[in-house]
Amino acid sequence: MEQILAFCRPGFETEAGRELTDVAGGQGLFGYFEPQKGQGLVWFTLTPPASSDALMKRVHLENLVFVRDWFVVLGQFTLPDQDRVGAVIEALSDVERDIPRCARLEVRLPENNGDGDLGKFSRKWVSPLSRSLRNAGFLLADQDELADARLEILLPDFSSMVIGFSLVKNRARYVSGIPRLRLPASAPSRSASKLEEAWKVFLPPERELEYLGGGKKAADLGAAPGGWTWQLVRQGMMVTAVDNGPMNEELMASGQVEHVQADGYAWRPKRSIDWMVCDIVDQPRKTAKMAVDWIANGHCRFTIFNLKLPMKKRYDEWLICRDIIHSGLVEAGVVFQLKARHLYHDREEITCFIERTG
Repeated sequence: MEQILAFCRPGFETEAGRELTDVAGGQGLFGYFEPQKGQGLVWFTLTPPASSDALMKRVHLENLVFVRDWFVVLGQFTLPDQDRVGAVIEALSDVERDIPRCARLEVRLPENNGDGDLGKFSRKWVSPLSRSLRNAGFLLADQDELADARLEILLPDFSSMVIGFSLVKNRARYVSGIPRLRLPASAPSRSASKLEEAWKVFLPPERELEYLGGGKKAADLGAAPGGWTWQLVRQGMMVTAVDNGPMNEELMASGQVEHVQADGYAWRPKRSIDWMVCDIVDQPRKTAKMAVDWIANGHCRFTIFNLKLPMKKRYDEWLICRDIIHSGLVEAGVVFQLKARHLYHDREEITCFIERTG
């Protein structure tokens, strides 16, 4: 059986499954999904002659929105009380397919795992299990050797395991799509983590300075109390914070922020700036149209904004917003790239990034 195990935010399993089905189908690869509701896991089974390898070659993770991470499933196995290392080696020995060269092992838990003992076990288990897998030939002798894949084990509980592999060039930058970010006490709000994560997900690590450095100019729409403005200031940007509400006093004392009391949707800069960011809670289509206007009319080169999805038909609403953005910018003759992701720090919204490239 050819299967992919996909990771998403718990509660969004159906959206992730529909997305996988649509995107795979668009590549001529058909299958069906089984959501593990509330677990943040989706099993996607491909129907012959489609294969997991073909899916991984034709569909890139960065083009998916609700799927945060994934790996090819080699099998589901029982995890015994005794000799768990031996059970993994036996399971891999019984796999009847080629396994790519792997140099490292990742042991994962479901995002909402509440068993502290399972977490402790998984962390302690990685080292002895890796040594045994190297001795058995399932991992390369040198863990730093370049390899095409990484061996993956998901532990739903103490009695079962899912074994698979992820491809180096087609997996999340952070395991399960979850970056471990530290929010300093000086941040005006917890929403600051969303913008930091968005930069880490959307911007190539080797080009972050190109996107964020050099004293750029930015506007934060719906800024108060200033979580996203705070992130922009940390990058050395001069920021126009647009909001009728009050801004954080310490942030205003930085000398890098101008507070404009106005409607974030209506305000436009007098001259073109580098960045526009927006975390306004409003109708997603309204936000999508506003982002199109900013990029199409050259008000900014980069924008990151959130689309607050309705409780029902969340995936369908994203497809409508995506079409608004794409058709609007194409009609305006703009060359652009669009990326979107349901980030770990997002809740009922998805985060979008548009860069004007032409």
